[in-house]
Amino acid sequence: HLDELGKASVEGVDLTGGKAVPFGTITVSDGISMGTPGMRYSLVSREVIADSIETVVGAEGMDGVVAIGGCDKNMPACLIALARLNRPGIFVYGGTILPGIHKDKNLDIVSVFEAVGSHASGSIDREELIEIEKKAIPGPGSCGGMYTANTMSSAIEALGMSLPDSSAQLAVSEDKRQDAKDAGAAVVHLIEKDIKPRDVMTRKAFENAITVVITLGGSTNAVLHLLAMAHAAEVPLDLDDFTEIGKRVPLLCDLKPSGKYNMSHFVRIGGLRPLLQTLLENGLLHGDCMTVTGRTLAENLEGVKPYAPYPDGQDLVRPFDDPIKKDSHLRILYGNLAPEGAVAKITGKEGLRFSGKAIVYESEEASLRGILDGEVEAGHVVVIRNEGPVGGPGMREMLSPTGAIMGKGLGKEVALITDGRFSGGSHGFVVGHVTPEAAVGGPIGLLVNGDPITIDAENNQLTLDLPEAEIRKRKDAWSQPPPKEERGVLAKYAKLVSSASRGAITDGF
Repeated sequence: HLDELGKASVEGVDLTGGKAVPFGTITVSDGISMGTPGMRYSLVSREVIADSIETVVGAEGMDGVVAIGGCDKNMPACLIALARLNRPGIFVYGGTILPGIHKDKNLDIVSVFEAVGSHASGSIDREELIEIEKKAIPGPGSCGGMYTANTMSSAIEALGMSLPDSSAQLAVSEDKRQDAKDAGAAVVHLIEKDIKPRDVMTRKAFENAITVVITLGGSTNAVLHLLAMAHAAEVPLDLDDFTEIGKRVPLLCDLKPSGKYNMSHFVRIGGLRPLLQTLLENGLLHGDCMTVTGRTLAENLEGVKPYAPYPDGQDLVRPFDDPIKKDSHLRILYGNLAPEGAVAKITGKEGLRFSGKAIVYESEEASLRGILDGEVEAGHVVVIRNEGPVGGPGMREMLSPTGAIMGKGLGKEVALITDGRFSGGSHGFVVGHVTPEAAVGGPIGLLVNGDPITIDAENNQLTLDLPEAEIRKRKDAWSQPPPKEERGVLAKYAKLVSSASRGAITDGF
């Protein structure tokens, strides 16, 4: 359906006095590649897409850009390209999918991954699994919870780089088509007013974006992508900024994967703007930030009413005095297992502290076999390593293992740590982006089965509970493995990519 949105944006440009010259780029569907070797290309595609947009716009001398994206990596890629080019530009979100329905329950793509675990544990039969698979994805649009795409659409609107309401519209709707047409008109006005992406993508705007990600209960991938977007815009931003902002921002929205509702329900009750007004009125947003409307965030919100106090009329958005969690669910952890940081997604439902024994796997596939075959038991900390940006290469998402853990009913009894990433659909006691990664000598590469590990989300620590002398001994004996790829895009990526703690950028020379 993005082709139709592209046509609408062309119409908007042409009717406003511009001349649109549409072009396309590649994309990757994580839903297809998840849990396969193909997922190694997913994060790589962010760089390929950003580079391709920069290349075409730079080569053709275009005055402005309308960038349309609708999946996890192409969205930050669009923003990275816009920031690098710094020509008047605007982003259009493709919109969210409607939920599937099975036995009066809403389904989305994560339902399928969790059903695989349920089937392995014997709680559902094969026929039930197949029915869930058939019904989970009823049409176009991004994955239906507060997963990575909907997280990033909300962050981009809060950043000021999309039109008001763009983040919370159904993929197949007249609202979404009108959004694309309006964006075409808006980019002409941005050219006339000489408002460029870096006028919008300021330090305060990134703080607004982080605030919104936290209050929505958004994906850990937002950390990776916002760091990369800020780098492209030459805005200073690091992992510790997520911690500092997270201390004052409550988790208010009861959205999947950890919560109850799909994004389509959030659209139905009013979307992002009433929530932005709530945050603004409580002093948590910078209202003076410029946006692609040519007006400030506060001006865009004039006349918008905040959500009525919970539960009057809706029970998705909580009030400030009764949040789901009083501070951020995104925890930046440090410690002797993550000297350069790691990112955890802890809502509190799974507790705030976990101690257990390591069970170590060298790949996602090996871990999934171990979970489904019953090797992983209550009290284990599943360690999946050599899945980082360099080691993968490509930093795959671990939705299949986390989905299997949840499906087997082990979500509160098993933790998982990895130098890879998590899907926005992952939930449970999970820690990703562990840096340095195993492939470059990080401590996660020194773990053996049975090692005692503590995840402490209260004190933001990820610790291997062994004497320092033993850790040094293992480090001295470690040798770097050979690269998995020696030719092609994955090999180039592994040579260029930075640590996840810097956003897995490829131009951080």
